[in-house]
Amino acid sequence: MTTPSNSPVATPGASPVAAPGASPVATPGKFPRRSTRQIHVGKVAVGGDAPISVQSMTITKTADVEGTLQQIYALASAGCDIVRCTCNDIEAAEGLAQIVPRSPVPIIADIHHQYKMALAALEAGVQGLRLNPGNIRKPEHIKLVASEARDRRVPIRIGVNGGSLDPSLYEKYGGLTADAMVESAQTEMRYFDEVGFDLIKISVKASNVALMVEAYRKLSAVTDHPLHLGVTEAGPLPGGLVKATAGIATLLLEGIGDTIRYSLTADPVEEARAGRQLLESLGLRERKNVDLIACPSCGRAEIDVIEVAKRAQE
Repeated sequence: MTTPSNSPVATPGASPVAAPGASPVATPGKFPRRSTRQIHVGKVAVGGDAPISVQSMTITKTADVEGTLQQIYALASAGCDIVRCTCNDIEAAEGLAQIVPRSPVPIIADIHHQYKMALAALEAGVQGLRLNPGNIRKPEHIKLVASEARDRRVPIRIGVNGGSLDPSLYEKYGGLTADAMVESAQTEMRYFDEVGFDLIKISVKASNVALMVEAYRKLSAVTDHPLHLGVTEAGPLPGGLVKATAGIATLLLEGIGDTIRYSLTADPVEEARAGRQLLESLGLRERKNVDLIACPSCGRAEIDVIEVAKRAQE
């Protein structure tokens, strides 16, 4: 499968991946970056010295193969490196088996509640899984999925979400806290470790920006696995864009984060565009988009600056 030119694939001659405890990896934007392990989602490197990747998720029914592929191609054109698709029933799994070989980017299957759908997605050939520890809670099910992923060399994202933690954690911590989310991730990691699975990336998303930032800071202090950043359920434009940028950019500037997703109530292409442009604006990815510098306009203007800027952008 041909990888798009904007995909963050590890290249020959790249600087070596920093080992745990080593000095932070230098980035093009000069921000010191946290040292992490490196995994591969298909041909896309995540973590270590790999460029920070952009992710999004399709909103089509995965069983609609042609409609889903159309959206995946649109996302790839907008700068998306990895795409996630839901796998909530057998029809979706069958759709993935047709989508994966035709996709221009690696496909991750999003799994909720049904561990058997994770097994079906692996059989369909996906390049990654996302499991939510809050709704697949039986250790034997988690270990079974991890064992199958281990044998196939397919990475799993431990996708902790503040809105769906194990109820026992809410009770233990008196509600949703950063510590509760980090404990959820650590518990899942222990299950993975018991079956020798370590192709892991982790997210601890919340819809509250301050809580999300706190959770990622705490998580980054206790693990060197690559981290996937996002503010969950950020909402529609423009407010959702502001919330997501506030959380993601704060962490990136601290050197935390290896892959990102804007979770917007909008066309997913907007998520890909936002993610790519954020990384470009911070100097963390090669610039592919035009950096349009335009005056906000004022009473001194002799022309319609706003209209000119709109035309230039188009």
